Amino acid sequence: MATDRNSPPFPTKEAVLDFIEQSPGAVGKREIARAFNLRGNDKIPLKQLLKELKEEGRFGREARQKKNNLDGRLPPVQVIEITKIDSDGELIAVPAAWEEEHPAPMIYVLPDRKSKFDLVVGDRVLAKLKRLDNKSYQGIPIRKLEAAQLKILGIYQITDEGGYVKPVDKKAKKDFILNPEYAKDAKQGELVLCEIRKGRSRKGLKEVRVIETLGEINSPRALSLVAIHERGIPNVFPEEAIQEAEDAKKTELGKRTDLRDLPLVTIDGADARDFDDAVWAEPDPDNEGGWKIIVAIADVSHYVRSNSPLDNEAQTRGNSTYFADRVVPMLPEKLSNGWCSLKPNEDRPCLAAQMWIDADGELVKHKFIRGLMRSQARLTYEQVQDALNGSPDETTSELLDTVIKPLKGAYDAMLRARHKRGTLELEIPEFQVKMDEQGEVTDIVKRDRLDSHKLIEEFMIMANVAAAIELESRQLPCMYRVHEAPDPVKIEGLADSLHGMGIKFAKGQVIRPKVLTQVLERTSDLPEAKLVNELILRAQSQARYDPTNQGHFGLALSRYAHFTSPIRRYSDLMVHRALIRGLKLGKDGLTSAEETKFNDIAEHISATERRSAAAERDTVNRFTASFLSHKIGTIFPGKINGVHRAGLFITLDETGADGLVPMSHLPDDYYIHDEKNHTLTGRRWGREFHLGEKVMVRIMESNPVSGGVALRIVEGDDDELVPPKGNRRSRTGHKSRGKKPGTSPNRSLNKRPRRK
Repeated sequence: MATDRNSPPFPTKEAVLDFIEQSPGAVGKREIARAFNLRGNDKIPLKQLLKELKEEGRFGREARQKKNNLDGRLPPVQVIEITKIDSDGELIAVPAAWEEEHPAPMIYVLPDRKSKFDLVVGDRVLAKLKRLDNKSYQGIPIRKLEAAQLKILGIYQITDEGGYVKPVDKKAKKDFILNPEYAKDAKQGELVLCEIRKGRSRKGLKEVRVIETLGEINSPRALSLVAIHERGIPNVFPEEAIQEAEDAKKTELGKRTDLRDLPLVTIDGADARDFDDAVWAEPDPDNEGGWKIIVAIADVSHYVRSNSPLDNEAQTRGNSTYFADRVVPMLPEKLSNGWCSLKPNEDRPCLAAQMWIDADGELVKHKFIRGLMRSQARLTYEQVQDALNGSPDETTSELLDTVIKPLKGAYDAMLRARHKRGTLELEIPEFQVKMDEQGEVTDIVKRDRLDSHKLIEEFMIMANVAAAIELESRQLPCMYRVHEAPDPVKIEGLADSLHGMGIKFAKGQVIRPKVLTQVLERTSDLPEAKLVNELILRAQSQARYDPTNQGHFGLALSRYAHFTSPIRRYSDLMVHRALIRGLKLGKDGLTSAEETKFNDIAEHISATERRSAAAERDTVNRFTASFLSHKIGTIFPGKINGVHRAGLFITLDETGADGLVPMSHLPDDYYIHDEKNHTLTGRRWGREFHLGEKVMVRIMESNPVSGGVALRIVEGDDDELVPPKGNRRSRTGHKSRGKKPGTSPNRSLNKRPRRK
C-alpha cells in the first residue's frame, strides 16, 4: 500500500461497496481504482479487498439476498443530493437513489472547509454518513459527482429500433435507450428529463427512465427550459412560500420616515416588471456645486423575514434568473411584482440612502432611513434620454426641470469622481432577443447604451458604497462585492494577445484599472476595438460575494457592497438586514444565526450567480442559433475572436453569435498555428488569419438545442468551394497535397461545432 503522505486514503470496504452500488453501469477493478485515485502498488491490496468482499457475500447474489434483511439504515458511504438550505444556512440532502415508499431520511451536510468544491442545491456528492437518529444523518462530502452521470436532459426519438434520448449537452457522445415502459407520456420530439437506470445497458448504450416531460423541443420557449433544468435552477416555489407571499399586506407609515411628498421616480427598461429602486436629486444649498440625492430601495426585509419559508427559498435561489421569454424570480410574483415593486402612485415601504456629494462627485456624508414612499412616475431609459436630448414626452415634460435635470446634474458630478479614480471602462455590446407572441425569435439586436443607463448605474454605485462604509464603520457583518485585481498570468496572456494584434502593452507593469482603460482609449477607433474589450474582460478575475473586504478592482473602489436590488439578489437582502440591525431600524434585522453563516451564504450565492449567468448565456446562444437556423447559407460579416489548432472562432457583427470555422474548412493549405501571435498561416499560399481580422462567413449549420453554429469562410468567387477532408496536413494532423485554394469540391459539415 502506498505510504506517500500526499496519497489519497485507501478506501474502506463500505466505500467500495457504495461506489459499486451507485455506479450506473458495470464496474470492475479498473473503474474502482480510477474512482479512488489508486495507482501502482495500491492495486494489489484492492484486489485482495475485492476478494474478501466476495467471500463475505457482500456483493453479487449473496449480497442481494442479504439486502432484504437490512434494518433500513443507510450505508456509511452514500451518494446524496443537496435539496435545500435550512433556516440556519445548513445544506440539507437526501439519498440520491431513494426508491422506498416511506420518506427519505434527512442528511445534514457538513462540508470540509478544505474542500475545493462549492456545493449548491441540486449537486450530488459521495458522502460519509453518521447516524444521528432514526430519521436523520450527518454527511461529510468525499467527492463531488457530475450531475450528467445521473440525470440526462434530451429529446425523445422513436426509431424502428426503439426509443432513444438524444442529450442536449454538446459534450455527450452517446444517445441513451428509453424503453416504452419507462417513457411515461413522452411523445416523439419532446424534451424529457431522465434518470439513468442502475446497471442497465444495451448495445453499449445506457438505459434511462423519464422523470419529467417538458414539452415540444421545436417550441422556442422550450429553449429556456433546457437551461433551467440543465443548470438545476429551482423554478417552483414551495406552497408555504407562496402562501406567505399571498398573506402580505399594505405597509402603514408607523415609525417610518414619510417620503411620499418627494418626487422620487423609477427609471428602468421598457420590459421591466419589478421596480426596486427610485431616485431623486436637488442642489445642496450648503455645498456650492454639490448635490443632495436619495436612492430609495424596496424594503424587502419587511416582507421576507429571517428563517421563514420565503427566506429559505430566496436563499436557495440566491438571485433571479432572466431569459428573453421568462423570469425565474427569487421571490414569488405577489412580492416581486407586487408589494416589493415601487409602482407609481402607490405607497411602498423602502430603505433609503440619503447622500450628500460635492461638486466633484465625492461622497461627503450619508444617512440611511426606513421610510414610506410613493413613486411619482415609472420612466424608461429611452424616455429620460429623449427628454435630456430635448424631446420630452407628455410625462417627462412635467418632470424635466424638477426631477430629470437635477438627476443629470448630480450624475455629471459623480462622473467626474469616476474619471478621477480611474475605473475600468469596458464597452461590451449586449444583445437583446426579440420575440413575437408565439415565442418565435424575430430578431437579435444590440441594446443601446444610453447616458440614462449610466446615470442610474452611478446612483446605484454611490448607494452601494455608502452601505459598505456604514456597515464597516459600525463593525457589522457586510456582504461585500469583491472584484480582485487580475491574475498576473492572465495579464501576461493579454499582453501576448495585444502584441499579436500590433498593440503595445508593456509586461511587468503595475496593473490598475486606468492602465487597461488607456489601452481601450488608444484602440477605440481601430477595427479590433470590440475584441480588445473582450480580451481585457477575459483577463479579469470573477467578481464574487465575500464577508471579507478585498475591494473592487473594476470600479477602483476600496469597499463595495450590493444594496440596491433586494428583489432579485439575496446579497442585497443580507445588507439591508445588517443595516436595519446596526441602525436599530426595526426588529427584522440580521439575526445572530445568519451572522455565523455569512461565509457559507457568500459562497452559496456566488455559486448561484454563476449558475444563473451560465443559464442566461446558454439560452441567448440557443435563441440566437434558433434565429440563425432560418438563415442557413446566408453570408454575415464577423471578426476572428479566437485562433486555435481546431480552427477559427468567429463572432458575427449583427447578432453577436459565436461560431467555429473548423481547420478542415479553411481555404486549402498547410496551416501553421502560432499560439503566441494568435495566427494561422498557410505555408504554401501564405494566407494568414489573425485575431481581430474582419471576415465574411456563411452559416452552414445552426442547432438551437445545443446553441452551436458552424461557419465557413467566404472569399471571392470561391465561396461555394471548400477543401475535401483529409487532403492536407496541418499541425493538427490533417494531410495536404498542396492544392491551390478554391480547387476542392464542396463538402457539407457533419461534425458538431465546438464553441468558444
